Amino acid sequence: MKCNIALVSLGCAKNQTDGETMLGILASDGFNIVAEPEEADVIIVNTCGFIESAKQESINAVLEMAEYKETGKCRLLIASGCLAERYSEEIKTELPEVDAVLGTGDYDKIAEAITRAFNGESVWETGHRNRNMSERLPRILSTPPYTAYLKIADGCDNNCTYCAIPMIRGHYRSRTIENILREAKELAENGVKELILIAQDTTRYGSDIYGAPALDRLLEELAAVDGVEWIRVHYFYAEAVTDSLIDVMAKYDKICNYIDMPVQHASDYILRRMARRTSRAQITEKIRKFREKMPDCTIRTSIITGFPGETEEHFNELCEFVEETGFDRLGVFAYSREEGTPAAEFENQIDEETKQRRLDKLMTLQQGISLEKNRGKIGGEIEVIAEGYDEDNFLFYGRSRADSLDVDGLVYFAAEDEISAGDIIKVKILDADEYDLTGVMINERI
Repeated sequence: MKCNIALVSLGCAKNQTDGETMLGILASDGFNIVAEPEEADVIIVNTCGFIESAKQESINAVLEMAEYKETGKCRLLIASGCLAERYSEEIKTELPEVDAVLGTGDYDKIAEAITRAFNGESVWETGHRNRNMSERLPRILSTPPYTAYLKIADGCDNNCTYCAIPMIRGHYRSRTIENILREAKELAENGVKELILIAQDTTRYGSDIYGAPALDRLLEELAAVDGVEWIRVHYFYAEAVTDSLIDVMAKYDKICNYIDMPVQHASDYILRRMARRTSRAQITEKIRKFREKMPDCTIRTSIITGFPGETEEHFNELCEFVEETGFDRLGVFAYSREEGTPAAEFENQIDEETKQRRLDKLMTLQQGISLEKNRGKIGGEIEVIAEGYDEDNFLFYGRSRADSLDVDGLVYFAAEDEISAGDIIKVKILDADEYDLTGVMINERI
């Protein structure tokens, strides 16, 4: 039975690529993909279940989509992804609006699940989160056509005490270099200029199938793919960064000098309680090496405030580290007590007010650092990938090599020439605030 399908995808880029694969499978099987839920016979909510706020957002999205059973054409409502994997039994009993559940390792069964559900079967497919990553499946991009996420591995074996990802997505599993290269070449042939490599931990890529980390090898191969102009990597772990990896990144102009390295804290005591495999000194040394080899590199990190046992002394140590390091980009999250994780049972849980106060202080500190760093770019020239036109300000906008999709700032610029989304041009920076830059296009296309 072929019908209209709509997908609502929540959460991280890894979840987004799973959703894109479901769309690709369904389109290949003859289903019609529609953008508006009110037009859909089947609505899929690809859920996130990482932290409490994400879980609530997913539940709200399921309930909102369930309304189309009354006001639209919807006959089947499917929950997939992380929340579906983690709480399938709760969904069965507490969300009767849901007709089928697919976990994180079952998105390849989406067409079969829809057929079975229309035939009256109960479809609750979870527990297969350790699925093999070698299969190449069709995919429909939900990103702009010039940018694509490229998932190189799934799962995680780090087992940080605050994190539920290993329970949700299983053990670390890498795709082969050959498999990834085939997809990269297909994406480039279809107009993708920017590849964003993602995994829960990209720095351990290949360690499970090649016996040693192989991100450096993979990047060298990807740098040779015709049509790809920018390669960006997300989620470095400091302890797994090798000198060889830094050298490869510095060697190839196509590889953006963009280091997304979530350090989470700077107190060695808190890092040990988190079961992180590094120390403040090791983090500082890796950052020094990156900046030595790539003086223009952009370093992005994420921090958790209010982890159980974090004292004012530990927090002050964290603030000192942030100020001393001068991160280019920094996101701060209040610790979320996730059931089933070791940290949820730790003593000395921190109250929400203290978590938020510490978060606010760190963000205020970072705003000053970001403003100073952005002002340092005034007068310089940078590459920008154009994304659109802001009619309110009469300026084009895009992202620089220092700005990843959906998480960083924008570069606004004036241009006399006609600009199309996906064009890579040069912009001279004239002004800056904490997050965004403003400039003028130089008459030079790349």
